Amino acid sequence: MSNAKSYIQSVEDDIQRRDPDQVEFQEAVFTVLDSLEPVLEQHPEYIKANLLAQLVEPERAIQFRVPWQSDDGQFHVNRGWRVQFNSAIGPYKGGLRLHPSVTLSVVKFLGFEQILKNSLTGLPIGGAKGGSDFDPKGKSDSEVMRFCQSFMTELQRHIGPDLDVPAGDIGVSGREIGYLFGAYKRLNGYQNGVLTGKGLTFGGSLARTEATGFGLLYYTNALVKAQGDTLTGKKIKVSGAGNVATYAIQKATELGAKVITCSDSDGYVYDPSGINYKIVQQIKEVERGRIKEYADRVATAQYHEGSVWDFDVDYDLALPCATQNEINQQQAGLIAKDGAKYLCEGANMPSDPQAIATYRKNGIVFGPAKAANAGGVAVSALEMSQNSERLSWSFETVDNRLHDIMEDIFEKSEAADKKYHLDKNYQAGANIAGFEKVAEAMLAQGLV
Repeated sequence: MSNAKSYIQSVEDDIQRRDPDQVEFQEAVFTVLDSLEPVLEQHPEYIKANLLAQLVEPERAIQFRVPWQSDDGQFHVNRGWRVQFNSAIGPYKGGLRLHPSVTLSVVKFLGFEQILKNSLTGLPIGGAKGGSDFDPKGKSDSEVMRFCQSFMTELQRHIGPDLDVPAGDIGVSGREIGYLFGAYKRLNGYQNGVLTGKGLTFGGSLARTEATGFGLLYYTNALVKAQGDTLTGKKIKVSGAGNVATYAIQKATELGAKVITCSDSDGYVYDPSGINYKIVQQIKEVERGRIKEYADRVATAQYHEGSVWDFDVDYDLALPCATQNEINQQQAGLIAKDGAKYLCEGANMPSDPQAIATYRKNGIVFGPAKAANAGGVAVSALEMSQNSERLSWSFETVDNRLHDIMEDIFEKSEAADKKYHLDKNYQAGANIAGFEKVAEAMLAQGLV
């Protein structure tokens, strides 16, 4: 066993010993660490400084209670977290997730991924993540407001424009960001750089809503072009029906492809004539309805319960945009059987490790989440820049910057893939490209 491999194994053993029940966190970390072996072989100074042990341990992990009152007068208590993982290249940056599945393990896995994702953007932002096991689904605006005010009462002690700048994630859209910002402002005064994803009337950025979906397609287009191919005429299967999926469908359509599915947690719609993103947007963003309503409004569409990844139909490209681990090994096998040549992740780690191995085995060109869905945090960082300048850029300016950032992310991943002879393993390429920048900054700063 090489020195690099034995070092990686020792770090993984320590994680299993310290955090034996944090399976999501272990999955994220082990996937990254295993891909760093060729880098460590060329940089023994990283091993000497024990950089990996520093990288996998959060600089700070905060857990707190969130008491709130529902409209019927009942009192409830949820858990809140903020994991500030790494600030080597800039202030902590990462979303807040509100969902019953949120645990410390989930927040740590997302925060660890955020370190490398933020590094890949080329912007000066570190990695963090936070959230709560509160479920905003079915709650009134007043209930969500009271929860957000209680959540921010504690969180505000730990964040600031130059310290930690949260954003939205699953369950946190413009409504929640508005309530969170209002609570922060009441306690600390107006500091519009403390949160991103804000409304346009109080420091938000144009193109932020579209950023992750548009960015996913800019990255995907670059990946497909690198294979000597084009998106024009491609049939695409999309999962999800939130912001990421909706705007991915829009941009894919504009680039000449045809999206044939989208989904939510209940089921999926299949429309062989092509999904109309405007109808999806109306149902999900305006009416806060369920995706099955799409089939009631579009004659060519069919609705089915279950996972869209169990649906057997021919297509060229897969864009999972729903949630983590939505694709398992068996479903990955079906993706290969159905003829998909490419898969790029719009959600955070939607493919489990066995699924990713199946993609590689079947020759599916894979774009990992930390690269492919970095558009959201990229525009969040551009929002921070606008807030610092007290300026608001045009939609075209932000969109052009986003396009350039996403193409650059693919180019960095591809360059690392070629440098270390990884045979079009863009997942390992992204891990390495993100890690090398953070590692150099950590090494330069010493034990901090």
